[in-house]
Amino acid sequence: MQHNPVVWFEIYVQDMARAKAFYEAMLGLKLQPLGPPGESTLEMWAFPGEATHMGSGGALVRFEGVPSGCGGTLVYFHCEDCAVEAARAQEAGGQLHREKMSIGPYGFIALVNDTEGNLIGLHSMA
Repeated sequence: MQHNPVVWFEIYVQDMARAKAFYEAMLGLKLQPLGPPGESTLEMWAFPGEATHMGSGGALVRFEGVPSGCGGTLVYFHCEDCAVEAARAQEAGGQLHREKMSIGPYGFIALVNDTEGNLIGLHSMA
């Protein structure tokens, strides 16, 4: 295999302004608009990324008829210290689901619920 198996992810939301503010505050970054111009039932805001760096690209998506919330898929975001982003998540209106915990030689994780009811993971090596 010459590439990572995950090439794209979408986190479905109901209130794009609220979700966008949450992720920008939690991760300390700016999302970029993405999607077909003039499409009224689809709104997308992409997470910044570089094709030459490790990881996968993705976006927040508001799509008429597609609900947000826990559904069996968990996206993990890279962090320097996942406890920092978990605290930011709470400050931005999210809820802590599981505080920072060790996963042995694979680092640490924390789990939070975003403002749309989605469970997301935070991962760091420290």
